[in-house]
Amino acid sequence: MAKVKIYPGALSGIVNVPSSKSMGHREIICAALAQGISVIDNISMSDDIKATLRCLKALGVQSELTTSRFKGRSAVKIYGEGTVKATGDECDCGESGSTLRFLLPLGALCGAPVTFTGAGRLGERPLKPYYDIFDMQGVKYAPAQGLPVTVEGRLCSSKFTLPGNVSSQFISGLLFALPLLEGDSEIIITTPLESQSYVDLTLAALKKYGIKVINNNYKTFTVPGGQKYQCRNAVVEGDWSQAAFWLAAGCLNGNVICAGAETASLQGDRAVKDILQVMGGKISAADGGLLAQTSRLHGTVIDAADCPDIIPVLTVAAAVAEMSQEAIAELEKKGSYTFNLDGAEAVIETADVEIFSEDIPGWLVANEGKLTVALEVTVTEELRREGIARELVNRIQNIRKSSGFEITDKIKITLSKNPQTDDAVNEYNDYIRNQVLGTSLTLADNVENGTELNFDDFSLYVSVVKE
Repeated sequence: MAKVKIYPGALSGIVNVPSSKSMGHREIICAALAQGISVIDNISMSDDIKATLRCLKALGVQSELTTSRFKGRSAVKIYGEGTVKATGDECDCGESGSTLRFLLPLGALCGAPVTFTGAGRLGERPLKPYYDIFDMQGVKYAPAQGLPVTVEGRLCSSKFTLPGNVSSQFISGLLFALPLLEGDSEIIITTPLESQSYVDLTLAALKKYGIKVINNNYKTFTVPGGQKYQCRNAVVEGDWSQAAFWLAAGCLNGNVICAGAETASLQGDRAVKDILQVMGGKISAADGGLLAQTSRLHGTVIDAADCPDIIPVLTVAAAVAEMSQEAIAELEKKGSYTFNLDGAEAVIETADVEIFSEDIPGWLVANEGKLTVALEVTVTEELRREGIARELVNRIQNIRKSSGFEITDKIKITLSKNPQTDDAVNEYNDYIRNQVLGTSLTLADNVENGTELNFDDFSLYVSVVKE
C-alpha cells in the first residue's frame, strides 16, 4: 500500500464533494424498475454500488458504464424492463447491507428461487423483519439465519407491519417493491420512526421516477398497486457526510468551497451546516457551492439521532472548539497538543491552528511577553455618580485657590441643577462639603455670577462664597 505523508497547514480551494452513496443506490434501483433506458450520472463508484448493479443484473436488469459529464465520476446506462425476474444467477451483495435489504423484497416478486449471498459480516445482519412478513405471506426462505439465503414465492398486496426502531432499509425495501404489486398495500410503523431522513430519501427517489406513496405522518405509508416506474436521466447529488469533513476543516483553519452539496437535500447529514454555524462556523453560499472559512468555534449540544455519520468529524471540531486555557497554554508552550477522541489520539501543532485572544468585556488588556495587565473600565451607575462627586471636589478646590481663600476658610456652595449631576450631588452631598470645607451645598435653577464648569457633554454653573 502506498503511503502518503500529510503536512499541516491551512486548506484552500474547491472540493467537488463525492456523490451520495445512499442516493446512488436509490436512483439505480428506481431506474432498473422502470421500462426503458435511464442514465444515472455523477456516481462515485464504490464496492456497494457495484454490488447493487451486480445483483440487479442477476434479477434480469442489464446496465453498462458510459461517459460521465463529471470528472472522476461514473455514469451508468440502465436498460430497465419494468420488473425483475429470476435468472438463476446468485445475487452477490458483497458486504453491502443496503443492497441486500433493498433487493430482497424484489427477489420475493419473482415467483421462482432467488439466492442472495454476501461476504464479510453481511451474513450477521438481521433480516427477521422480512422473514416475519414472508411467513405471513407464504414466501419460502432458507436458511433462517445467515447467508446465502434463497427466497421463493411472490409477495401479495397487504398490510405490512414494521417497528420504527429497526433499520429504515427494511421500510425502503418494501417501498421499492410494493408499487409493482397488483393491489394497494399499506406499511404500518408500530413504533416511532427513528431514521426518518433515510425514508425521506427513498420517498423522494420514488416520486422522481413517477411512483406515488401517501405518507401519513410517518405512521403509515399507503402504496397504490399497479404502478409503473418511469425511466429518466438523473444526476446523483453530493454526499453531505463527505462534505462534513471539508466544511469542518475549513472552519478550523481554511478557506474551502464545497461544490455539489445541495442545501435543499433531504439527507439527514445536511444538518452539519447548521450545527457548525451554531458553533460559530463561518459558512456561506459561494459560486459553485458552500464556503467554509476559519472560524472561532464554541461548543453546543448536538442531537445525532438523524445524522450519526457526521459525529466523528463534529467530535474533532468540538474538541478543538472547547480547548481550555490550560490546553491552549500547553499548545503554545510545547508546540503541539494531543486530543483523546473516544480512545483514539489526534495531535495538532501550532501551525495547524490560529490562536485568537480577545479583551475581557469591561476591561482594558495589555500584553508584554508573559506579562498581562487588565484594567477594569466598566462604568456602573454607582461609579459614574462617585466620579462626578470627585470631579466636583476637584473643580471647587481649584476655585478656592484661584479666589485666594485661606486653607481654613469655610464656604457656601450653590450649584445649578442638571439631570446629569443632580443625583450624584444629592448622594454625595456630605462628602463634597467635607472635602472643600463647605457649610452648605444647594441646587438652584439659576446661579447668578457663577463660574462655568465644562464637562464632556454638558456644563454647570457654581457659586463659591466665603462665609
